[in-house]
Amino acid sequence: MIPTEDASARKREIEDKLKQEQETLSFIRESLEKSDQLTKGMVSILSSFESRLMQLENSIIPVHKQTENLQRLQENVDKTLSCLDHVISYYHVAKDTDKIIREGPAGRLDEYLACIAKIQKAVEYFQDNNPDSPELNTVKARFEKGKELLEAEFRSLLTRYSKPVPPILILDAIGGDEDMEVQEDVTLEHLPEAVLQDIICISAWLVEYGRNQDFMNVYFQVRSSQLDRSIKGLKEHFRKNSATSAMHSPAVQTKRKETPTKKPPKRPGFDHDLRGVKHLSDDKHGAAAGESDLRDYEKTQNDPDKEYNMPKDGTVHELTSNAILFLQQLLDFQETAGAMLASQGKAEPQSCVIFIFYCLTCLILCFTDKVLGNLQLNLSNKAKVYEDPALRAVFLHNNYNYILKSLEKSELIQLVAVTHKKVEGSYRELIEQEIQNYQRSWLKVTEHLTERNIPAFQPGTKLKDKERQIIKDKFKGFNEGLEELCKIQQGWAVPDKEQRDAIRQAEKRVVSEAYRAFLQRCANISFTKNPEKYHRYSPEQVEEMIDKLFDTSA
Repeated sequence: MIPTEDASARKREIEDKLKQEQETLSFIRESLEKSDQLTKGMVSILSSFESRLMQLENSIIPVHKQTENLQRLQENVDKTLSCLDHVISYYHVAKDTDKIIREGPAGRLDEYLACIAKIQKAVEYFQDNNPDSPELNTVKARFEKGKELLEAEFRSLLTRYSKPVPPILILDAIGGDEDMEVQEDVTLEHLPEAVLQDIICISAWLVEYGRNQDFMNVYFQVRSSQLDRSIKGLKEHFRKNSATSAMHSPAVQTKRKETPTKKPPKRPGFDHDLRGVKHLSDDKHGAAAGESDLRDYEKTQNDPDKEYNMPKDGTVHELTSNAILFLQQLLDFQETAGAMLASQGKAEPQSCVIFIFYCLTCLILCFTDKVLGNLQLNLSNKAKVYEDPALRAVFLHNNYNYILKSLEKSELIQLVAVTHKKVEGSYRELIEQEIQNYQRSWLKVTEHLTERNIPAFQPGTKLKDKERQIIKDKFKGFNEGLEELCKIQQGWAVPDKEQRDAIRQAEKRVVSEAYRAFLQRCANISFTKNPEKYHRYSPEQVEEMIDKLFDTSA
């Protein structure tokens, strides 16, 4: 048995603990209630914050987008204004550059070229964007005016500052005193440095934008004139200061024997025997007479020709053969002159002799180029005498081919190739062009063999009278055209066998193929009761007739 006091104490202890636990439980419940209240308050605050944030976002985003659009519009406006300013500037170019262009490039070349560049950009803009605008014509006219003034300034600078080189300076530059151990460098200033830089700048612009090379002719004329004056001054210097004459030296006498002069065949209006070679070797005449003869020959190239003087068969003109022979004799002239200069080695320094011989070669080169150019122009003018375009083409073909073959057989081709590297190709293009011009004469024959105006029909179908007449007219036109051309062109001449055969083969191929195709189309057509009246020739007979072209013996 448990004592009553212990039980009471035990009971009180349990009750105390229970009371404590109840108090703890009440505290926990209160804490949970407070926590729930705080949680609900926080959730409410967060929900309110989220709602307000959504409202703020909904109000800010449109503003942001609108601001971005406004900024983009502002940028576009700025770019548009910039482009408008740029475009408007093109409309003011003519006015802004008028004063500088009118005054010309003298003394301010860089500023002038800058104005030309502005005008050129304006031209390009109007051509690309507004080709019908009147401003385009204005700036084009201003550009052409500027280019003309540049070319005029180019000519003016060359003419004003180009001067012949004194003979003493030439001799000092190429020879000097051979007895001196130390020689000073001699500088030949053909043009002042500032002027030379301006000329280089102008020429570079004209090459790139000038669209023609006329200024090169100006340079050639002015500088070659000064070179000619320099050489003449040097020749005069030699003439005055030479103590002895080289004409009586054994070297020249030997050269005379080894290099006989040649005489080309004479014709009315052409009496020339290359007297320059004889005068060059004659003490009484000298180089001046030879130069006069060269000029006289150059004039004979431009003599007009009458119809009765032209070859009836379109063969090589006598002027062409004489001109080529004349140029070939110039090579002998060059050798004779070289021997004469070599004999003067005791009177003048050897370097002077080399320089003069080099200048002589350059003059012969220029003269040869000029003769060939004048010859080509002269032949073109002479060919206009022929009324038949085909004979005109045959005449030019024969002469161009003769020139090319003659150049290739002699040393002239090497001489001409110095200034015209593609001289062979140029002449071959001219020859091919004239062959094509000649071949057009056969179109009036082959045009009757085309399908034009031939009615569409089925084999065995009976033709109407009009359709039969069309086929008859085609046969008749072909036969008459073939007979007429063969009769006329049989009397023409193509001296070069290779060219003659090539022209015949080309015509046979074209005419024969067209004729065979025409016969095949009409094979099963009954268009006449007398087919042999219209079908006169077989394709083989047509080829035989073409083989007799350019053959008077056939």
